[in-house]
Amino acid sequence: LLDRFGLADAADRPAATLSGGMRRRLDLAASLVRRPEVLFLDEPTTGLDPASRNRVWETVRALKADGTTVLLTTQYLEEADRLADDIALVDRGRVAHTGSPAELKALVGAYAQAVVPDPDALVRAAGVLDRLTGAEPVLDHERRTVGAVSTDPTLTLPRLVRELDAAGVPLVDASLRPPTLDDVFLRLTGGNGSDDRNESNDGKELVA
Repeated sequence: LLDRFGLADAADRPAATLSGGMRRRLDLAASLVRRPEVLFLDEPTTGLDPASRNRVWETVRALKADGTTVLLTTQYLEEADRLADDIALVDRGRVAHTGSPAELKALVGAYAQAVVPDPDALVRAAGVLDRLTGAEPVLDHERRTVGAVSTDPTLTLPRLVRELDAAGVPLVDASLRPPTLDDVFLRLTGGNGSDDRNESNDGKELVA
């Protein structure tokens, strides 16, 4: 376990002399001395460098493959996306939404965006996105971009480009980006944090 978590060189050092990241890795290693049937991990990769984070992720995947049930809380959304079979989105102490990463992303939809060369094209592009997505487009006049969230699973990038072209919209670029769990988190919780400065976080997290 010390080898697995990159702690072999520090094996003879008192734990109090280890860095914060090393102590987090040591905590996880100690919890695996006996192979548990259920393992609770509370934000296990907070403060870890990318290499150490990857070691933890590999360990969690190996535990899952070996039959261990892992309950993991995290505010690092990529972590939940990569590791979780099921996610519970906790908003101010209550479970707000549950589902697999794919199911939660389907609640938000893909983000369609067009980049145009002039302000007149921006207005026309907004009309096309409004019609295609049924959502109110967001215009950025400075960057000359317009985007909208689409929950239509049949909307594809080629169709988006064809529709813009048919409407006579000159394009600099167009994209259709699948939602991330960051998008899901911000959309389903409203993106509002707590006003209480004494709280350690905003009361929102993912349990995977």
